[in-house]
Order: sequence, then structure tokens, then C-alpha cells
Amino acid sequence: MTKPAETKEAPSLDVNSPFDGSLIKTIQMQTAVDVRIMLVKAVALFKNRDGWKEHHERIAILNKLALLVEKEAEDFALLIAKEGGKPLRDARVEVTRAIDGIRLAAEDLPHIMCGKEIPMGHSAASICRKAYTTYEPIGVVVAVSAFNHPLNLIIHQVIPAIAVGCPIIVKPASTTPLNCIRLVELVHEAGLPKDWCQVCICNNDVAEILVTSEKINFFTFIGSAKVGWRLKRKLAPGVRCALEHGGAAPVIVDETADLNKAIPSLLKGGFYHAGQVCVSVQRVFVHSSIIDDVAERLSVGASKLKVGDATDENTEIGPLISPREVDRVDDWIQEAVRKGAKLLTGGKKLSNTTYAPTIILNPPINTKISTMEVFGPVICLYSYTDRMVAIERANSLNMAFQAAVYTSDLNVANDCIKRLDATAVMVNDHTAFRVDWMPFAGRRVSGYGIGGIGYTMHDMIQLKMAVINES
Repeated sequence: MTKPAETKEAPSLDVNSPFDGSLIKTIQMQTAVDVRIMLVKAVALFKNRDGWKEHHERIAILNKLALLVEKEAEDFALLIAKEGGKPLRDARVEVTRAIDGIRLAAEDLPHIMCGKEIPMGHSAASICRKAYTTYEPIGVVVAVSAFNHPLNLIIHQVIPAIAVGCPIIVKPASTTPLNCIRLVELVHEAGLPKDWCQVCICNNDVAEILVTSEKINFFTFIGSAKVGWRLKRKLAPGVRCALEHGGAAPVIVDETADLNKAIPSLLKGGFYHAGQVCVSVQRVFVHSSIIDDVAERLSVGASKLKVGDATDENTEIGPLISPREVDRVDDWIQEAVRKGAKLLTGGKKLSNTTYAPTIILNPPINTKISTMEVFGPVICLYSYTDRMVAIERANSLNMAFQAAVYTSDLNVANDCIKRLDATAVMVNDHTAFRVDWMPFAGRRVSGYGIGGIGYTMHDMIQLKMAVINES
């Protein structure tokens, strides 16, 4: 009997609205046979070094692509809202970031792929020689992406590969493939030959064939830690990779914090895209002298947020990506309440696809919501009297990504920067802050390698040295 992954019949995929389940579009998926053909094409392109695009040609393609995306900015924003459930006002910001990311890659290319002279003549053995380094693309890149930023995550994985000259095959999330498909169409319209950037819409079995192929040279993954680390173990020898997973972002709020600024910042960081962000504010440790005030303000603010259809201009929080995720978030919250947490606001399903913005106080440290990434519209508050104890609890999980501290005391800020186990510590800003030229990475279970446009470009190149004997 033929294995499902080996079938030659191309199945179809229905892309549905996460808000009401309505059909957006039906698209054809790729089979294992299709994937192997894609790999052969990508490898052939990379091996034909005479066919590589010059730096100036790739820069021109990226600059044209930025203009093409800019012309369709509102269409992309609406598509993000439709297929991903991100409120339209936030979807527009995502599109702006995407355009900036494309231009950033074009601007960074001359600096990143820049070699240097290696001095010779410092020993008798090295006289009469000259040496210099250059950078080359690493080879065939495979990218597997997540649903929560259906355009910008693709930008972060695909555009660096195009910039440095790697053939790339990208598999978007099956729930949100349409932004990726349209972006790649524009990539080709901008002048990149089709086989240099291929989209693979496939099931998990086929995706694993793609990822574990010995023909690839670099694997970039954004998604769950469980899947990412499992796939890393299955990579062929020599394949480099980058993994970006999630965290349960901790925040310290000390007694000197300016709450008029901190409260709206925390609400944005916790409830942006219904909390479906890998660095979303989740665990907020608040000094006992202000815990009641913070709890009241956050509860009032959360209760006023408008939840609904992401395509509605007035919506502030859209749906979760699936009803199953709504059920899971609710299960975690109810577990915490049963074990002693105080529910301050929310804690209920508004529909099969939406959940009320939730604030809970002092959930036990052994509950799921205190120890795992909730990826939903929930902020947990914990009262503390000793900041060192709060930091110890903030650092206690096997995941670490971005963290934050709100304070008016510079000494406290510097101490938290030093002691919080995170790749980035925001001072008087929420944990979900990001610009695309900064390093972005998780520690331990939360990731492997460093993201960000320029950093990913560095990952996708390899050093070559030439040594010339002039004697």
C-alpha cells in the first residue's frame, strides 16, 4: 500500500477564517514527489555558480519587491486579518515592518557579505603571499514558518536567503499560507527566477521529507519548541539551523514604576494579537505595595478591550487561531483558579473562536499557566516583597526569551538587566518590543541561533579564503 506521504495525488487545503470558519480560499498542496522535484531544482541552481545573481542584481530585486509590497500594503493587511485573525490596525503595522525588512536586507547586503585582507608576512612561512576572505551563500535553505505573523515571519526567513543568494523552499503554516504565496509571487515579479524561491504547501509527513533531506544546507524554523527540537535531531549531517520558539515572558514592576505609562504598555504587550506572540507579556511580578493598584488598573483596561472580527476597524483583539486553542487556554485558566488563583477579569469563552482578555492574580507556581507558554490573552500577576525572589522565580523556567522591568530607579533597572536570564531586557517597555535590525533569540528551550534580518543573513553565508603565492 502506498504511504500517504508518497502519493502522487495532490490534496487540497481549505484556508478558513479563524473568526467565523468561512472559507477564504482552497489551494493545492504539494506531495512528496513534488518536494523532491523542488529540492532537485534548488540544488541544481546552487551548483551552477555561473548562474548566481550578482550582489547588485539581488539588491535591485529586493528594492523592487519593497515597492511591489508597498503598492499592495492594504491588501496584505486585510489578508493578514482574514487568515490570521490579527486586528487590522496591527496587521497594517506588520505590513510596514515587512516592507522595512525587505529594504533593510538590501541595505545590509554590502556590509554583511564583505570580506577582508588576512595579513601575511608575519612569519617566514607566510612571506610572498597575499590572502583575503569573501562570503558565499551557504546553499539550499528550507524555511518552516508559524501562523502568528503570516507576512513578517516569512520576510524574516525568506528575504535573508534571497539577499545572500541562497535558493529557498518555504513552507508557511497551513492555517495562514496566503500571505506567503502572494509575497513569493511578488518576489518572482520583482525579477527572481521562480525556482530560486519556491513555496511548499504540504502536510507534516511531506514537510519532514523536505526538512530532513541531505540536499539542504540550512534549516530555519519558527514554531513550537516540541516540533523544532525534534526536527533538529533529524537534520542530515552538516545542515546548520536556526530555531525560534516561545517563552513565558517575565516582567518586574517595582514600587517606583510610573503606572500611568506601565499599565497601557503591559496591556499592549499581553494582549497584542490575543497573546499569540512568542514574547508576549505573561508573568508579571509586582511589588506588594502596589499590587492592588496594578491589578485594578489592568483589570479595568482588559475589560474594555474590544474583541471580535479582526477585519473590523474597531477590533482590538481578534480570535485565537483555532477553537482548539480557545479550549486549551480556558482549561489552563480554570486549572489555575481551581488551585487558588484569583480571577480578576475575563476567564471565559466569548465564542468558539474568541476568549475574553484575562487577568489572574497569584496562580500557583506549579500550574500550566505559570510554567508554560500560554499563547493566549492572559496576564498573570504575582505579588512580591523581595525583588531577588521575584527574579529567581522569573528565571526558574527552562525557557528564556525577552523580559522587562518597569521602574523609575536606574539602579533597579541595571540590576534587573544584570540578573534576569533573557536575551533582551526592556526597561519601561513591554517584552514584545522588537525592531527588525536587533538580535532576536531564545535561550535554552526557547531557541537556537539569533534572529533578525542581518543576523539571519550572517547565518546563511559561509566564509571562503583565497591565499595567493606570489613567489
